Amino acid sequence: MNVVTFSDRLRGASVRSLAERHPRSVAGQVFVLQVALIVLLVLGTLLALLLQSRYEGDREARARSVAVAEAFAHAPGLSQALERPDPSEVLQPAAEAARRRAGVDFIVVMDVDGVRYSHPLPERIGQRFVGTIEPSLAGRVHTEHVRGPLGEEVQAVVPVTDPDGRVVALVSAGLKVRNVTGAVDRQLPVVLGTSAAGLALATAGTALVTRRLRRQTHGLGPTEMTRVYEHHDAVLHAVREGVVIVGGDGRLLLANDEAVRLLGLPAGAEGRHVSELPGLDPRMADLLRSGRLATDEVVPAAGRLLAVNQRPTGPYGGHGGTVVTIRDTTELRTLSGRAQVARRRLDLLYDAGVGIGTTLDVVRTAEELADLAVPRFADFVTVDLADPVLRGEEPAGTGGDMRRAASRGVRDDHPLYPAGRMISFAASTPQARGFDSGRAELVPDLSLAPGWRAQDPERAGRIVAYGIHSLITVPLKARGTVLGVANFWRSGKPEPFEEEDVTLAEELVARAAVAIDNARRYTREHTMAVALQRSLLPRALPEQSAVEAAHRYLPARSGVGGDWFDVIPLPGSRVALVVGDVVGHGLHAAATMGRLRTAVHNFSTLDLPPDELLGRLDDLVGRADQDEAGTDGVAGMTGATCLYAVYDPVTRRCALARAGHPVPALVHPDGTVEFPELPAGPPLGLGGIPFETAELELAEGSGLVFYTDGLIEERDRDIDVGLELLRESLAHPGRDPEESCRAVLDALLPARPGDDVALLIARTRVLGPDRVADWDVPFHPEGVAGLRAAARERLDAWGLSEAAFATELILSELVTNAIRYGSAPVHVRLIHDRSLTCEVSDGSSTSPHLRYAATTDEGGRGLFLVAQLAERWGTRYTGRGKVIWTEQPLPGAGAHGGGRGADPPSGTTGAAPR
Repeated sequence: MNVVTFSDRLRGASVRSLAERHPRSVAGQVFVLQVALIVLLVLGTLLALLLQSRYEGDREARARSVAVAEAFAHAPGLSQALERPDPSEVLQPAAEAARRRAGVDFIVVMDVDGVRYSHPLPERIGQRFVGTIEPSLAGRVHTEHVRGPLGEEVQAVVPVTDPDGRVVALVSAGLKVRNVTGAVDRQLPVVLGTSAAGLALATAGTALVTRRLRRQTHGLGPTEMTRVYEHHDAVLHAVREGVVIVGGDGRLLLANDEAVRLLGLPAGAEGRHVSELPGLDPRMADLLRSGRLATDEVVPAAGRLLAVNQRPTGPYGGHGGTVVTIRDTTELRTLSGRAQVARRRLDLLYDAGVGIGTTLDVVRTAEELADLAVPRFADFVTVDLADPVLRGEEPAGTGGDMRRAASRGVRDDHPLYPAGRMISFAASTPQARGFDSGRAELVPDLSLAPGWRAQDPERAGRIVAYGIHSLITVPLKARGTVLGVANFWRSGKPEPFEEEDVTLAEELVARAAVAIDNARRYTREHTMAVALQRSLLPRALPEQSAVEAAHRYLPARSGVGGDWFDVIPLPGSRVALVVGDVVGHGLHAAATMGRLRTAVHNFSTLDLPPDELLGRLDDLVGRADQDEAGTDGVAGMTGATCLYAVYDPVTRRCALARAGHPVPALVHPDGTVEFPELPAGPPLGLGGIPFETAELELAEGSGLVFYTDGLIEERDRDIDVGLELLRESLAHPGRDPEESCRAVLDALLPARPGDDVALLIARTRVLGPDRVADWDVPFHPEGVAGLRAAARERLDAWGLSEAAFATELILSELVTNAIRYGSAPVHVRLIHDRSLTCEVSDGSSTSPHLRYAATTDEGGRGLFLVAQLAERWGTRYTGRGKVIWTEQPLPGAGAHGGGRGADPPSGTTGAAPR
């Protein structure tokens, strides 16, 4: 059976199938359908003609308006007419004459403010133009539809410029819309008549053809017959998918044009057995001859990858054959492979954007680059950085000396240099060339690269023997500075790196270079801030007997901050405990902390009460903010808090005041923890609100816990929870301050705190009655002798007889001055601690001071003698007067330090009230 016979059968089967579905003639229905289609086509054509005509008319109107306006704008003499005192006298007749010649409805000349010089309606001259003139004032031609004095108008506005290019006037020309559409309306009867005639002619022709087809097809409509032949031709020629029909005997019955092209079939192949077709791939011939089911089965044939679908024709009216469809997937697979490669590279770059630079650590950032690239881009990745970069400094010199910051690979036994090693690269190596030039280096075959092998011939041989055969070296460049190089090594794939790989490596390294540079700059800033802060924080607590103290300072993960603490010995064996917090991190916060700590030290030498000291500190911060308010880019101290406490081991009383700082924790000797209510003062620098001092009487062995808010505050934890954790960690009476510090930090702080933390824990001590002696002195000079005798007796009991003479002289002078210049009551106290302290208090607030005494003066030398005999002396004020104190070193504790004051240049000094 040849192809023609089969095609006839195919067409006959299609006709029978259609006839069975339509037992009666559908010619009439086809006639009505075709007439309706013709009507729709005519109406559509008519509508298109109308729209086209209107569009052409509108476009013609715009074009004519622009042409007329531009012609008039460039007309000779227009500039001279505009300069006349009355431009309308010349422009009005000229515009009307031009309007009539050009066939437009108006030509309007106006100044740059839109005031008309001409108009078809003379009464409109001098009025503002109706339309948009701003584009034309900018030098552009502007067309638009507006409702003007003549009705709906299509107008164009053209600028008139002087020789310098400045717009000096505007010209507008246009037509009324009804004149534009009038031509279309005049053409409408002709269009409608032509359409009606065409409709009648098409309808008559359709009727004749339908009647003839009805006779020739015996009632089968023309649409069905046409469909049969169209399907046949489409399958043979138009379908871009191969179609093959094989008979039950294995002969090729039909092969369309696409099948002939894909299978490489010769001419006249139809009718021959598939096994006898020359050029047909044996695997394809076996599939066609087998007749089995196949769904998207990929078969190589004629140098292509063909997707084959094969189904039997028997169930669908066939004669035991098969129908086969064939698609060429060669290019699709190639494009799919390229798309997958591109997608993987985009994914790699995206992951680099979010996965590199997660920390501000130079080495960790280099490791993130290596981790990301292995094994997705390279089998081994090494990152070499200039050694100064690791310290946060700018790289210096050439790329000869670099330290390996990261090394990653698919295996750990590779012969590459390990991480941490300092490498001196030879000038011929890709690393040195890339560092010096700032350009990537591609080495397709390492075994043929003598410059690379010159670095370390023995190690290079081991690397090549290991299987590493190709290298890309890309400089890590940021802000125009090369920080190091990244090396990508290939061993798993036999193909070498290509130029496309170099482009990807450069994009990957560019992202990492920015992150490494940020980390380097942060390292530098962090190092500077740490050095500054270490120089500002106390390195060791001073020796004193009032408390046993332990402290901790932990910087935040974002760097150093402004938290600080201090333990300051005060006269009379007292001690000041300070904790403060400056908002923010970095150099400014550390510098501000140092300024505040220095100020607290200076104010503490005045021996002020806590509330008065905070008041002076508040004034200092306020003045600093005012002084720095006008300095560009410099912030003041605002945002600082402070807690200041003074503990007296003799009276066991502790005076505290706070400026916006969290309340301290008080740990009783039995382990009970409480947070005493202290008056809440404002943060430092706000001013206007006084601070208040609260006093607590503490039992011996009580614990005072001072801290900053970073200890108890966390983003995911309520402050009440933090206080409760602090309470639980402190409720252990057997711990010393050092153990308590460790327990508190373990209980409250995460691995990397978000804010810096300062913690100071002090356990109180008490000076017993055997270390303190005090007397009330009668308010008359005769009482001094009895005081000296009592003091000598107590010093003998303490084993300090060597200090008796100086002490008696000091007490005599101070008590005499108190009686002479002060007021009752006078009280004396001796404290035997690390030094011998003498305190004389009276009810007066006047303070003695050193003065110069002439050689002929009989008095005025007492306080000078006190200053010479005592190591230190000073005055502090109380609520009932003042206390003058001196400190003397204990016998055998060291050389006498002399007084604070230096010897005067001439004469002597004495004491006198202020």
